[in-house]
Amino acid sequence: MQTQFIAAVNQLCDEKNIPKDTVLETIKAALRAAYRKDYGNKDQNVDVELDENSGLATVYLIKTVVEKVTSGDLEMTEKDAKKYKKSAKIGDQIKIDVTPTNYGRIAAQAAKQVIIQRIQEAERDVMYEMFKDRENELINSVVHRVDGRNVYLNLDDKITVTLPYEEQIPGEKYYSGQRIKLYLDKVIKTSRGPELLISRTHKNLVKKLLELEIPEIKSGLVEIKSIARDPGVRCKVAVRSIDEKIDPIGSCVGQKGVRVQNIMEELNGERIDIIGWSDNMEQYIKTSLAPAKTAVIKLFENEKRARVYVQPDQRPLAIGKQGQNVRLASFLTGWEIDILDISEFDDGLPKAEEKLEANTVEELGIDPALVEKLKTANLTLVEQLKGLTAKDLSAVEGIDEEGAKSIASAVKKIK
Repeated sequence: MQTQFIAAVNQLCDEKNIPKDTVLETIKAALRAAYRKDYGNKDQNVDVELDENSGLATVYLIKTVVEKVTSGDLEMTEKDAKKYKKSAKIGDQIKIDVTPTNYGRIAAQAAKQVIIQRIQEAERDVMYEMFKDRENELINSVVHRVDGRNVYLNLDDKITVTLPYEEQIPGEKYYSGQRIKLYLDKVIKTSRGPELLISRTHKNLVKKLLELEIPEIKSGLVEIKSIARDPGVRCKVAVRSIDEKIDPIGSCVGQKGVRVQNIMEELNGERIDIIGWSDNMEQYIKTSLAPAKTAVIKLFENEKRARVYVQPDQRPLAIGKQGQNVRLASFLTGWEIDILDISEFDDGLPKAEEKLEANTVEELGIDPALVEKLKTANLTLVEQLKGLTAKDLSAVEGIDEEGAKSIASAVKKIK
């Protein structure tokens, strides 16, 4: 054990942000284990003292003074104790120097792996203590390196974590030195140490960025009621104002759109639609489907389902590319939304109401895989498919030209 060892300990503490006392105690524990393995046994009470000036380690065997010895590893008689301490009496603990001659070199080799393991554990504990109270917060990070799909990030210039591929914004490119913001969802203690659940795709990342960028939201004057997000592509945010004098949408968008534009840039160009929240569900659904214009909305309260009737030219816009617009509107409102042609609406009631309830895409007799793709795009009723060409259907994600033709052919057979 050399004085360089203590210097290395100090450097380690600075680099890993670990308390020096924790590192020294870890080293002592490792040296105690090494002594028991090579020179003693597991039943002995062993203590190790480190001289921080010289870097030397001294090993002591601790024994209690008793009248009658029952365990030679832990106890000794008063007569034997006086050989080490003249004033020893019953009940005292005697420290006996048992440091082997070449203990420094042997102990260092034997304890190396244990020390590394314990220091890693201490580092994990520091990470847990640092982040356990920061759940549901925005975290600043710097990209350390990129290895294929793996993106390694530095947090607070002390800790390196991995951003999982599924939590990365689709299509976003990362490079070393890039500064990005993350959402810390949870901090979980596992057998391998604390795990930080970080994300760039979580909808609350948008919420935290809005709070950071918009003072009215931060102060509570404007409230975020709901968020629906397709990461990297589009996001809908419903807001309302606590103060009637404040325009919630204008506050979020900012002059010339500068506020929301800053957030879009942070999210790799993800489009953000700010809409006004309403406790009138019909109005809320109508607003959530913007920019499409709706003609009639029929609500089914018990099922939390809405049938929205639109003009033929508005139908593709209401559904959106690959069903994105209606899907986000459904997530935003918490209601299932079916987009239907206005021609199916008559005297305030849908035509053939009972038939509409029965004619679902499952009954078309098409490939089950195509049924799942249609349902994913929120196209669950046959009436929704009427009027759509094979070309329109091929725009649905996962449906090729042949599949689109089979769906169109099946729909034509329905009266």
